[in-house]
Amino acid sequence: MATLESTEKPVSRKNYNLLFSLTLVGLLVALCAILSIATNTFATGNNIANLLRQGSMIAVLSIGQTFVIITAGIDLSVGAVVGFATVIIASLLQAGFPVWLAIIATLLVGLAIGVFHGFGIVKMGLPPFIITLATLTSLRGIGLLMTNGATINITHQGLAQFARDSFLGIPNLFWMVVVVAAPAYLLLEHTKWGRYLFAVGSNPEAARLSGVNVSKLIYLAYCVSAVSAAFVGVLLSARLGVGNATQGDGWELQAIASSVIGGTSLFGAVGSVQGPLIGAFILATINNGANLLNVNSFWQRIITGLLIIAIVYFDQLRRRGK
Repeated sequence: MATLESTEKPVSRKNYNLLFSLTLVGLLVALCAILSIATNTFATGNNIANLLRQGSMIAVLSIGQTFVIITAGIDLSVGAVVGFATVIIASLLQAGFPVWLAIIATLLVGLAIGVFHGFGIVKMGLPPFIITLATLTSLRGIGLLMTNGATINITHQGLAQFARDSFLGIPNLFWMVVVVAAPAYLLLEHTKWGRYLFAVGSNPEAARLSGVNVSKLIYLAYCVSAVSAAFVGVLLSARLGVGNATQGDGWELQAIASSVIGGTSLFGAVGSVQGPLIGAFILATINNGANLLNVNSFWQRIITGLLIIAIVYFDQLRRRGK
């Protein structure tokens, strides 16, 4: 009978994650140093704060996406969930709901979407690509129907002020990354559920034979992803002051790219929380620097694509060398 020890190697995995994370930190530091020399505005306080705000929401998305990819799945719906969540919280606030209740209700909608994804994969036998792609298109349509294609303004000043303010000189939106990343790290690295997620991504049948409830772990991964996306929707609505179903368009690709650049293997069973966070800020730094240097935005997409190709290629080499 297979055992969990045969489906995961926690010591080697942690060593790999640590080494890769240090490499990414080195890359991020090098990028910042180069841009500080190349431009007069990159290292300014306003630009750094703006960079942190830009990267924070994709960073939170990438955490949820990482949980899914570790199980060898994919969640293409997170960008649509972000846009739909902005519509939900804006509608609730417009209807007079207290802000705390509107936030909780929005997160519960995200949870319901995650449960739906888990049901589609576990009970209906649908591939993750299909069920989340269907949600992507459906949520956009539902959100547009709810608003008649219009934008809902958010007049709650406290919410907007929170998105603009800082604590200890660091933007509040970045602190929200910490709020999400800390429990995610503990769950993934220091609980049996985290170990089981890696086991499911490595060999779901062996994990099942070892007594792991694979179905519950799939539900867990997709619920974490969807709730993270709904939380990003709350943050985005606070920052922009509007709810619109088209917001977050394409963010699912940025979340996947951040996760992959951060060392998460698209083949499953390899990943961390810290890697995708650094990956998200590497992408944000590239985009920010390119804008400051007046580089064509198309080059930003090319650079991101080349990074993904290189990292996935080296991940394949690493897997072959095992």
